[in-house]
Amino acid sequence: MKSYLSLIPISAKVHKRQSRMTLLCIVFAVFMVTAVFSMAEMGFRMEQARLVGKHGNFSIGDLLGSSMGQSLLSVAVVLFLLILIAGVLMISSSMNSSVAQRVQFFGMMRCIGMSKQQIIRFVRLEALNWCKTAVPIGLILGVVTTWGLCAVLHFVVREEFSNIPLFGISLVGIACGIFVGVITVLIAANAPAKRASKVSPIAAVSGNTGNGKTMRHSAHTRFGRIETILGINHAISVKKNLILMTGSFALSIILFLSFSVMVNFVDYLIPQSAATSDIDIASADGNSIPHELLASIREMDGVKEVYGRRSIFDVPAGLNGDTSLSGKVDLISYDDFDLQSLKKDGALKKGSDLSKVYGNTNFVLATSDMNSTWEIGDEVRLGDETLTIAGLLKNDPFSEDGLTNGKITLITSSETFVRLTGDKDYSLVLIQTTGNATDENVRAIQNSVGETYIFRDKRDERTTGTYMAFVFCVYAFLTIIALVTVLNIVNSISMSVSARMKQYGAMRAVGMDERQITKMIACEAFTYAALGCIVGCGIGLPLSKMLYGFLITGHFPSAIWQLPITSLAIILLFVSLAAILAVYAPAKRIKKISVTETINEL
Repeated sequence: MKSYLSLIPISAKVHKRQSRMTLLCIVFAVFMVTAVFSMAEMGFRMEQARLVGKHGNFSIGDLLGSSMGQSLLSVAVVLFLLILIAGVLMISSSMNSSVAQRVQFFGMMRCIGMSKQQIIRFVRLEALNWCKTAVPIGLILGVVTTWGLCAVLHFVVREEFSNIPLFGISLVGIACGIFVGVITVLIAANAPAKRASKVSPIAAVSGNTGNGKTMRHSAHTRFGRIETILGINHAISVKKNLILMTGSFALSIILFLSFSVMVNFVDYLIPQSAATSDIDIASADGNSIPHELLASIREMDGVKEVYGRRSIFDVPAGLNGDTSLSGKVDLISYDDFDLQSLKKDGALKKGSDLSKVYGNTNFVLATSDMNSTWEIGDEVRLGDETLTIAGLLKNDPFSEDGLTNGKITLITSSETFVRLTGDKDYSLVLIQTTGNATDENVRAIQNSVGETYIFRDKRDERTTGTYMAFVFCVYAFLTIIALVTVLNIVNSISMSVSARMKQYGAMRAVGMDERQITKMIACEAFTYAALGCIVGCGIGLPLSKMLYGFLITGHFPSAIWQLPITSLAIILLFVSLAAILAVYAPAKRIKKISVTETINEL
């Protein structure tokens, strides 16, 4: 052996099984960055083609000045930084676990003359050695995934993504993937390398890693079984380890809750509705569009849905027994499709009963906001008619900021509006076209309408594709956080168990069975999980509310932060599953070796 560095490939072969998790973490980080930047470059190429087709020329300034270019750049940079942080956490945790399981090896190296700096160099080069396998795998997965996503956007989403390249190779994506793979490994290897260099030769050879805490008194068993008490004691006895483990759980929860706000932000930034129209036909003088026109348009090629609205404004009204009709309301009719869309969009407040509004009834819906005084069940008097509010909208879709400003807008069924006002004609007709609708189909619709009414073709304003792309990015990172949670917690618990392997061997030697050992490890893991959940929720929920106010409420006044029950349930479920998985592997490892081997294990 010419140098101690020749041990690196030998060590990699011997500890191949233990290194799988670290390799997986590196592959995952490289894969995500390669996919993100490759998708961003494909988006840039698509936008470049669009600008050339529209303006006949192209410049980087035009691309960066477009909304698509800015969105792609900002999303890519943010995800790059977040994936870098997540990658460092995953790889560092995995390497810490690997170092903890090989303390005796590093102690022996110190005994035969290896210095602390050589130990640090050894661990770092060992980590870089993993990159030879992990980085190419991550790059290949990233490129193939990019091809798959581009195909989905091209053939399924279509719209503005119909010109996205299908089998493009992004040199930027590949370069960023390699960069992240190497940089994350070097950063992540720093702490484990220093930890390995601090191992005392005598302590390592003797099997005492120094992680234990001398017990001055026996554990109190009156509050539970001995294995339960010992598991909890193991979790809280070493303060530094308790802080690190609790922080590991809490960080995942904080990141997940904070980034979940982005889902709401995208919903407000690029709102989607089942009733979004592709063509609008509006009247300039009230309800004057013949209702027969809807039936004729419905039979035309390229038409998917046709629905209309009638409106009358500043109608004298009285709320809750006001017979003087001192107030005023706006009255708008919705066809059945429009009413059904409210439910699909989740636009109604809890307790609303949409079924009462259909047909010729005395029930209506009302717009509302956080300052509204009217409630479900209130009565509104219009002339001789008394209408009951059967449901409330979460905001006012007819105002620019979503606020009612103290004025009620009542939404009725088509039949109820005709009964109350006598108007059968419409003020606005909305049309949704089919996916294969052509310009000729649209011109035919326009010709049938004539020049009497305002005709507006909004097909170029579709945002479904952009919305799906943004939502995909958001959920992709939430998935990353969930996986980081599982990997980080499993590795951290495994590291803690490995450091106490001799203690577990001694406990087995004095009569503790495998079931009790497993329960003790489980109690330790769930102590970390419980404390992590408390800290994570205690910090994550206020931070979530603060981010919501900064990103959403500050720009959309009608938005109200609510406890993210779904996001909270998902991340707590992942934390629980991670704790369960973290118990399984160490317990299985202990069961497979004899009592003597366990005592001698380090």
